[in-house]
Amino acid sequence: MITRKARPEDAAAVVPLIYDAIGEIAYALTGTEHADEAILVMEQLFRSTGNRLSYENVIVTEQDGQVAGFVLSYHGKDIDRLDTPIIQRLQQLGKQADDVIPEAHPDEYYLDSIAVHPAFQGQGIGSRLIASFEQLAAEQGYDRLLLIVDVDNSKARSLYERLGYTEDGMIHIRGHAYHRMVKQQPVT
Repeated sequence: MITRKARPEDAAAVVPLIYDAIGEIAYALTGTEHADEAILVMEQLFRSTGNRLSYENVIVTEQDGQVAGFVLSYHGKDIDRLDTPIIQRLQQLGKQADDVIPEAHPDEYYLDSIAVHPAFQGQGIGSRLIASFEQLAAEQGYDRLLLIVDVDNSKARSLYERLGYTEDGMIHIRGHAYHRMVKQQPVT
């Protein structure tokens, strides 16, 4: 099993996992209403640079030559820059960009999304990806970590609490509530 930075050619394997991880948020980011359309737009964004869904922001874990999981992360200070291409695309389509909101504060390193392919679940890959996210943040000098978890996902919330994350309020995206979970860590 190897963990590495994603490449543009990982789009076909990673984007369906991102779609599953972010749910309704995919439609807000793509201006689409159907899964196949959303995935197509997300693949284009993934292969591009300078946006929140870009491969540049993704780490993958590979097992037996297949992408087993991913973690997508970036710093809160970069959100406006990373969301600009997405918002411009939505505006060009005549769509509202009201649901494209900054999910992290400028002092937070943000775990945007994480998922493990069903065939590889239960093998510790998710924990390994979270550790990679935390290490990447520390290497870049970021000590305040953030992730959000669906209020209906108590299993994930319990995992994050075991890893040292604590609730820091709520955020609503597309009318749905998420717990903001933060963690302070030493930097290297």
